[in-house]
Amino acid sequence: LENMLQHVDKFIIGGAMANTFLKCSGYNVGASKVEDDLKEVACAVMESAAEKGIKFYLPVDAVVASRFDPKAEIKIVPIQEIPRDWMIMDIGPATSLLFSEVLYDAKTIVWNGPLGVFEMDAFSRGTIAMVHSVANSYALSIVGGGDTDVALYKTGVTDRISYISTGGGAFLTLLEGKTLPAVDALNAVNNI
Repeated sequence: LENMLQHVDKFIIGGAMANTFLKCSGYNVGASKVEDDLKEVACAVMESAAEKGIKFYLPVDAVVASRFDPKAEIKIVPIQEIPRDWMIMDIGPATSLLFSEVLYDAKTIVWNGPLGVFEMDAFSRGTIAMVHSVANSYALSIVGGGDTDVALYKTGVTDRISYISTGGGAFLTLLEGKTLPAVDALNAVNNI
């Protein structure tokens, strides 16, 4: 994410990754998955973004479940009211609207990763809303990652996305500003 801060003016964090950033921001995320070993990194990224004047957006509400199960009891709550033993399974409707508004005037959108457990219908609305926001934008849209690609194909809007990367790990490596050995080899051949 540090590398991305050199190239963006807005940053949206959703999905499981948002839990670590929310915890860093002082929110209780209940029983949601959090990468505690990356909490300091998340805090540093947020601090760096603030120093650079980059707007940073996190979920403001969430769809939570009593357990990781499509038949679990679910509810929509503001992010500051996540029940202690419940887990965040998707972004909520207010967050979907917020993220859509943030993307409205974007010139370029780079997206990796679903915003919820979209494989379960009860928790797919946030990702589907984001798919439609990106597809309906006039921005150059670059989407990568196997799970994100699946969401695009499920909604049938792939023809309205500028570029879809099917190499999830390679896509992330490039976003990190690193090189790919195969691409380096091809470039070396072209330079002969």
